Amino acid sequence: MKFSIATVSLGGTLAEKLAAIAHAGFDGVEIFEADVLAYDGRPADIGTMVRDHGLEIIAFQPFRDFEGMPEPQRSRGFERAKRKFELMNELGARDILVCSNVSPLSLGGIDRAAADLHELGAVAEGFDVRIGYEALAFGRHVWDYRDAWEIVRRADHPRIGLILDSWHVLARKLPVDPIRSIPADRITFVQVADAPAMDMDMLQWSRHFRNFPGQGDMDVDGFMRALLATGYDGWISHEIFNDRFRMASPRRIAEDGERSLVWMRDRLEPGHLPPRVTPEAVEWIEFAISEEDAPALEAVFTGMGFRLTGRHRSKQVTRWSQGAINLVINTEPDGLAHSHQIVHGPSVVAIGLRVGDAAAAFARAAGLRMHVYRGEVGPGELDIPAVRGIGGSLLYFTDSKSDLARVWEIEFEPVEAVPAGPLSRIDHLSQSMSPDEMLSWRLFYLSLFDLDRTPQVDVIDPAGVVESMALHTPDRTLRICMNASASERTQSSRFLDEFFGAGTQHMAFLTDDIFAAAEAMQASGMATLPIPDNYYDDLEARLGLEPEFVDRLRDCGILYDEDENGRFFQIYTRAFRERFFFEIVEREGYTGYGAPNAPIRLAAQARLARAPAIPRL
Repeated sequence: MKFSIATVSLGGTLAEKLAAIAHAGFDGVEIFEADVLAYDGRPADIGTMVRDHGLEIIAFQPFRDFEGMPEPQRSRGFERAKRKFELMNELGARDILVCSNVSPLSLGGIDRAAADLHELGAVAEGFDVRIGYEALAFGRHVWDYRDAWEIVRRADHPRIGLILDSWHVLARKLPVDPIRSIPADRITFVQVADAPAMDMDMLQWSRHFRNFPGQGDMDVDGFMRALLATGYDGWISHEIFNDRFRMASPRRIAEDGERSLVWMRDRLEPGHLPPRVTPEAVEWIEFAISEEDAPALEAVFTGMGFRLTGRHRSKQVTRWSQGAINLVINTEPDGLAHSHQIVHGPSVVAIGLRVGDAAAAFARAAGLRMHVYRGEVGPGELDIPAVRGIGGSLLYFTDSKSDLARVWEIEFEPVEAVPAGPLSRIDHLSQSMSPDEMLSWRLFYLSLFDLDRTPQVDVIDPAGVVESMALHTPDRTLRICMNASASERTQSSRFLDEFFGAGTQHMAFLTDDIFAAAEAMQASGMATLPIPDNYYDDLEARLGLEPEFVDRLRDCGILYDEDENGRFFQIYTRAFRERFFFEIVEREGYTGYGAPNAPIRLAAQARLARAPAIPRL
């Protein structure tokens, strides 16, 4: 397969788009007409710029409302085509995309359309260009690729071929098996796009909500399997219409597009990459923090029952542990953590994941064009494979089959044994990002890890709506909640402003006894998030709970939910320096995240954020 992307998929100037496309590793590009019209220069200059980037122009597009028109529109259509063919010659483009007619003036009839395309093919011979005909899902008369193929077949001209687009096929819920019978040499090229399942006008759905394969709900893989059954081995190209994509960094979107195609090929033809990674545990969470703020964070850890269990042998780094949880405080005056702390303030700079094979995980990440990280390795330190994660943080890979399993022994001087404590392991991580990053990080995690996803839900914040999506391993060893909001005043958005970008905003720890954990925190003098009495009064009435049980929840500041599968308990710490906070949860058969409690928690946090500042510890 050779990979391409249409310039309409990205925002920015044409020069910025081409640079991003080349940097991402694409082989070719579809030049959208609007980019040529807006360019301050000759079409030949565009062709030169494309070739200087090592790219090939696979098509110029689109050519609209051509076939089946009455006079005088029909004659005008042929004159328009000649002008476009001249432009293509100057660009250095050989193929043009002709999409099925949407004009209310257009006339139906497969033979009429075929005759027009045959005549257009004869005109194209004089310019040495080729025609690719595509059925639009919202075409006036032709919206089924099978009709488009019949038109191409009847046109019977060597310059006329078929263009297939997964979105137009799957949006109409058309069967894909008939694709298998189309001769591969009659397919000009193929466009792939995904989209979320939506019930809306076809044109609006197409123009605003497409995304890359793996980011939506369509069976793009089924479409591709039918295509590959024809023996097709030509261009696979993205044509994505998405408002958020065009507002985002063209380099990031281009990288997402390339990654989605690499992952799609891996699903269709396994063996190009090591298998998707199955996380076994979160080995550690590392915090970048100043020496001034470190004692306050250590006090929070101590209040939750963590103890100092190790000091790094050569750096200002400490390990705090409880059960299977390891938290790392990095106050190094130089290096990545220090830079991260300067930019983001107190923050999560790295997450360590234990996997089956760290080297294979790193190789898969590199194959998916992820940003690998190679830091300086000091004497007596391990070279731990890592890639760049959210907000410029790091994602490290360790395993049980190499010296990486001995990281605490090799790099840290022990201080005391790991305490049992009420907290056992990390339950989930919650990360905040801008809305235009949500699909990027979803693609990142799903392409790298063996994860399932839950449907996106809207969470009500006092200042707006937060989009939330959860990803998890089949056994829920790793859970990641992703949150984004278009409102600038929600907690998620305030985090971005204060944090200077996306990052891990809260971490949840699992316990088998939430009351013991809460009482231990109270005994240590640690303040938790205050929950209003009205919540507990409603809880008792809504769920029919015993008053004594509700009083106990109230006394400990514990949020509660239940469903047909079991019960769920939550308690929150206050935000540390308005950056991040911690959650302690107990699960009894419950697999969710306490969605009914989210508005209560967000309102309580918003009240604290508006309260007068208190002196630092």
